[in-house]
Amino acid sequence: MEETFLPAGYQAPAGSSNYLRLQQGANKFRIMSKSITGWEDWTNERKPLRTKDYPVVLVDQTKPAKHFWAFVVWDYKDNEIKILELTQRTIQDAIMALYLDENWGDPKKYDLTITKTGEKMETKYNVMPTPPKPVAGEIEAVYIGMNINLEALYSGGDPFGKKQTTERQVIEQSEINRAINPNIEPDIIPLEADGLPKF
Repeated sequence: MEETFLPAGYQAPAGSSNYLRLQQGANKFRIMSKSITGWEDWTNERKPLRTKDYPVVLVDQTKPAKHFWAFVVWDYKDNEIKILELTQRTIQDAIMALYLDENWGDPKKYDLTITKTGEKMETKYNVMPTPPKPVAGEIEAVYIGMNINLEALYSGGDPFGKKQTTERQVIEQSEINRAINPNIEPDIIPLEADGLPKF
C-alpha cells in the first residue's frame, strides 16, 4: 500500500483567535458579558476605528460606518472565551427580539446558535436560542479569571491585555511564599494582580 504524504483524514487546525468569526453552518455560543455598542469604520491599513457615538470619522466617505455590538462569549466549538462583534442588522434584530420577549429575556441566560448560509450578498443568518439554563461553573470561572476589558475596543487596545491572576497561580505563589517564610499564613498574604505578594 502506497504511503500518503499526510495521514488519512488529516485537516489543518483552525487558526486560534480571541475573536469569534461566524463560519458557514452552525455557530453555537453563550453570551458571558454585557454588550458594548458603537460605530465602526476601517482604516486603509485594515485597522478598526470604533466610537461610542455617531458620527465616527469616516475613512471612506462613500461608505457609512457600521453600528456594532460586542460582547464576550463562550465558543462551544473551540471551548474558549472569545469576543463576538456583530454588525449584521438581521442578527442584532433577532437577538433584540429575544431580549424583549418575556419568555426569553436576557440572552446571557441561554445558548444561542447563529447559522450562516450563502456567501457575499447572498449570505443569510438564522438565530436560534436553546432553553434557558445556568452557564456551567467551569466556564464562568474561566471568564471571570480572564478579566476582559471590552472598553479597550474603543481605543484600539487589546481587551485581553490584562489577565487576572487565576486561583491556581494564587495557590502556587502562596506555596512559594511559605517555603521562603514558613511563619507567614498563606491565606492572609495580600497579592497584586500579577500574583506577586504586596510587601
